[in-house]
Amino acid sequence: MNKYLAPFKNLLFFYLILNFLVRIILLFHPITQSHFSFLSLLKIFIFGTISDVFVFIIASIFLWMYLLFLSNSKFKKPWGYIIFSCYVILLLYILSGKSILHEYGGVLPELGILFVGLKTLLFGLLLFLPRYRKTIRLVVFSFTLFLFILLILLNAVSEFFFWNEFGVRYNFIAVDYLVYTNTVIGNIMESYPVIPLFTVLGIVTLLITYYITKRSKIYLEILPTLRKKIQLTGIYLSVFLISLLGIVQLAKLENSKNVFTNELQANGIYKFYLAFLNSELDYNTFYKTTSDEKAFALLKEQLPNITSTTTIHQIDNDSVEMKKNVVLITIESLSAEFMQLYGNTKEITPFLDSLALQSMTFTNLYATGNRTVRGLEAVTLCIPPTPGESVVKREDNKDKFTTGSIFKSKGYDVKYLYGGDAFFDNMQDFFSGNGYDVIDKSSFKPEEITFSNVWGVCDEDMAKKAIEIMNTEAQKGKPFFNHWMTVSNHRPFTYPDGKIDIPNDTKSREGGVKYTDYALKQFFTMAQKQPWFNETIFVIVADHCASSSGKTELPMDKYRIPAMIYAQNTIQPKMVNQLMSQIDIMPTLFGLLHFKYQSKFYGQDVLQPDYKPRAFIATYEDLGLIKNNKLTILSPVKKTKQFDLQIHKNDLIDSNFQIYYDEVPRKIMDESLVDEAISYYQTASYLLKNKKYERLE
Repeated sequence: MNKYLAPFKNLLFFYLILNFLVRIILLFHPITQSHFSFLSLLKIFIFGTISDVFVFIIASIFLWMYLLFLSNSKFKKPWGYIIFSCYVILLLYILSGKSILHEYGGVLPELGILFVGLKTLLFGLLLFLPRYRKTIRLVVFSFTLFLFILLILLNAVSEFFFWNEFGVRYNFIAVDYLVYTNTVIGNIMESYPVIPLFTVLGIVTLLITYYITKRSKIYLEILPTLRKKIQLTGIYLSVFLISLLGIVQLAKLENSKNVFTNELQANGIYKFYLAFLNSELDYNTFYKTTSDEKAFALLKEQLPNITSTTTIHQIDNDSVEMKKNVVLITIESLSAEFMQLYGNTKEITPFLDSLALQSMTFTNLYATGNRTVRGLEAVTLCIPPTPGESVVKREDNKDKFTTGSIFKSKGYDVKYLYGGDAFFDNMQDFFSGNGYDVIDKSSFKPEEITFSNVWGVCDEDMAKKAIEIMNTEAQKGKPFFNHWMTVSNHRPFTYPDGKIDIPNDTKSREGGVKYTDYALKQFFTMAQKQPWFNETIFVIVADHCASSSGKTELPMDKYRIPAMIYAQNTIQPKMVNQLMSQIDIMPTLFGLLHFKYQSKFYGQDVLQPDYKPRAFIATYEDLGLIKNNKLTILSPVKKTKQFDLQIHKNDLIDSNFQIYYDEVPRKIMDESLVDEAISYYQTASYLLKNKKYERLE
């Protein structure tokens, strides 16, 4: 029994020793400015070590599965040849270019070919070269241990550098670093001696691998029988379940008033896992703050009618309310730079370009974020983006004050339409939890689907379904509000053939944009024939831009998106050139409808004379305010930056459609704008955290 546990025991011992050293280093790190009692130190190291054991047992399931499938019997005739043939067929399927991996695109096909190809090669060598089977198996065994040891060492080094910067174990910033891999790698390359560091890391990993392999290869001498594997699996699954329950209970004991005690006691990997689940980053801990009273007092200068520590204010209107139907279309990844109005010469949005000239078009509007869920949050909650993940993906995302709740209070039917699976990105949970009826791919009959990919049915199919739904709603005699999120302008950029002049097998962004534009034209062509068309207002806005990376934390051009409100015979065509945010589009629509209501929205009616132009742009951690030709950025560890915005002018484009700016760092910051940025983001975080952004009864 002992020899069968050798790989686990040796790796666990190494992991515990390393984590012990990491805790010692972090304990004496200059950033750890705290006093620890003897009992606190005992708690840190005893509970911390037990947590490490539990996490190792859970994480070692991959090593267990690898060892479990080591066998000589599977190479006997005919099973060896059957298994090898299956590997070959699977590899040929991926190499054909028509696999499910190719349908998604990106690097998945290459990863699939690499993984299956390697498995096929190794199995073939073990099958056809039985004399060298032990040697080949030892090499693979050593390489597997090398990967585990490398990951353990990389985690230890990462935890040190993360603590060095933030003074805590992993949190949502670490999750954010995975999202912005290119940016983070670039930052690391510039900030640290990467080559010497990784050279030393590689040498240390090789030495430790040699030592642990030497002590663990006894497992390979006589592989366990099937009966023994079943016994060992029973033992492993038992301790695995104990570890799953135990790590949760131990986390509850991280309850000291001393934050450093809790952080040092915790296991970094488990903290990383919790960051994925919680999706939040506490504003007060990581960002520059003021008192809540002062923050709301500053906010009151921007929203004069709010009271106390809420954003509740009354929206009045002297005109009679219009109960027009409303269709909100958020378009996937439609950067402003794709449209001819903003200088694009490829003619990939001919319909939207023509519609913009017939609409109230907002030429200077910025998306709040760089993910679909951020855009959905902006047009639904009309609140500035808060640190961490969008509210859509948080656990506390239901019964909020939303645009849907305003429409419901006015007697509207409210629906969310999505051509994919609404469970993706937590959309089903968010919209259904806020009173929307959700229509997604599961609502389609097989004959209603002419084309689909991994993201869902094509936009044309969703357009036809939308028309069908609206026809049914119109017959009820009630106004309707439908929010449709498109999907076709998304990798892998596949769509029905023969619809546009860009072949569907090119899988290009331009093709995705042009097909979505085509599908929207088909939707409006069908809508114009319906009796409800003249009683309907259409709001078209992008969810975010196609890309968010740039030379600065928040590159202005990567957040500029098109937006327009169209209603034949109701909304007069007009170019609205004021700076505005994505969170303002729906409050502006409510103003056009002359709605009277109690509001909690930060978003404002930009057509009102007292509107003060500003916009919000953010990543998961950098929070920006655009105002007075300046960009103010709040970042973790209570950092602030400010830039003067200088137009990078294109003489061929109208001044209202210039999207490129040079961001020039300011040596002396405008503190009033810093305070204003703090007031917006701190109060928004406060309201969500304290459940003060809930639906009004």
